Amino acid sequence: MLMKTSAQSLTEQLAARFADRIRSRLLAPGARLPSVRQCAQLHSVSPSTVVAAYDQLLAQGLVHARKNRGFFVREAVLRGDGNTPADVAKAAAARAGAAPVNAAALMRGMFHKVNNKPHPGMGVFPPDWLESTFMPAAVRKVTSTRALQDFSLQYGEPLGDAGLRRVLAQRLAVLNVHTDPDHIITTIGATHALDIVSRTLLRPGDPVMVEEPGWAVEFARLAALGMRILPVPRRADGPDLEVMAKYCEVHNPKLYVSVSVFHNPTGYCLSPGGAHRLLQLANQHDFHIVEDDTYSHIAPEHATRLTALDGLQRTIYVSGFAKILAPNWRIGYLAAPPALVEPLLETKLLSTLTTPALLEKALTLCIEQGQLRRHAERIRTRLDVARARSVKLALSAGCTFAAEPVGLFGWVDTGMDTDALAQRMLDEGYLIAPGALFHAARTPSTLMRINFATTQDAAFWRLFARLKNQA
Repeated sequence: MLMKTSAQSLTEQLAARFADRIRSRLLAPGARLPSVRQCAQLHSVSPSTVVAAYDQLLAQGLVHARKNRGFFVREAVLRGDGNTPADVAKAAAARAGAAPVNAAALMRGMFHKVNNKPHPGMGVFPPDWLESTFMPAAVRKVTSTRALQDFSLQYGEPLGDAGLRRVLAQRLAVLNVHTDPDHIITTIGATHALDIVSRTLLRPGDPVMVEEPGWAVEFARLAALGMRILPVPRRADGPDLEVMAKYCEVHNPKLYVSVSVFHNPTGYCLSPGGAHRLLQLANQHDFHIVEDDTYSHIAPEHATRLTALDGLQRTIYVSGFAKILAPNWRIGYLAAPPALVEPLLETKLLSTLTTPALLEKALTLCIEQGQLRRHAERIRTRLDVARARSVKLALSAGCTFAAEPVGLFGWVDTGMDTDALAQRMLDEGYLIAPGALFHAARTPSTLMRINFATTQDAAFWRLFARLKNQA
């Protein structure tokens, strides 16, 4: 709240608040600031105070004005003075055609610690949900032997720790995805696995089909690699196959990126019929499918997976452990058709050489001893309770669900522009994920993605209802 008794003027306080958000990337490059009238109402100040604050931001080079359109965050806002050759080049590149969704801005925003309040926009479980005693014990065990020195003083196996790949193959067999340990490659998280696939199968300018709505970072990551993104509408039973067929006829894409189970942000699960028709289309038009199964640990084992039906012939399986176990361990993996293993491995070696064996060995112990399975069961039980409470609170606040609430995320229709709502919520200390983030072109939306684990706070929903009524 802006305070008249502060040592700073109201203008200075308001300008400092926006400057901090811009520098910490909570306001992404290209984002529009609230109109003068909206900002004045929101902060209970006069329009002249807002104009003066925006003038200070202009003077600092943090925003620029567009005639009859308002004030926008500059495309290249840097912590330095912005006058180095590299800074000028970045700004020129941004003006020439920056990606609609800035990956760095999103990640900084999503993981910037605003305060200790629960944040509905976060894509992970709260830290207290993930706390355990077995992970530290596993690390101690693998570091207390002579083997620690042996595997610390040399690079690990290129494919990844052999013991981990063996238990991962067993884990995949439970999901009906059958593969050999030598066809599995460990990575530094699931995002790294997706990046390896993209860099191996695609070249700048290649078209790639991606589900929409979809994971914002995936849109941005592919755009940063120079790919042409072809958004495919995601429905309850799977992707819109008519749209995909037209893309195939016109653009001849080489890759389709999919989250079949507990799709982010809708929670949709692929139907068996939709999966069969999709694989037929892939065979007909000769494109690969990378299936991101990040939420496998909280999903039913019998859920329809493309890689299970296809037998890893045209599909590549990707998953990891950040969501369920330890985000900072950064362990992911991919399972691929035999013919693609060597090309994918070469890409891994060129980017990271190998992956850290110590944590891979510790994870192997957690899986072998059944601790990960029991931990996941506890998380699923707790999530079921949290989801039921969050749904009740959301409905009582006047929201509706655009998709059946399952899994970790809810796709909620608020009835108002969630980009504007996001800024108003941030003023109150809550970080939300507006629907525009999940579209390739940041289409304005009344939808938002909520994390069921972090939306059990009745105070959040009371604030939401009040702001909605004021809109």
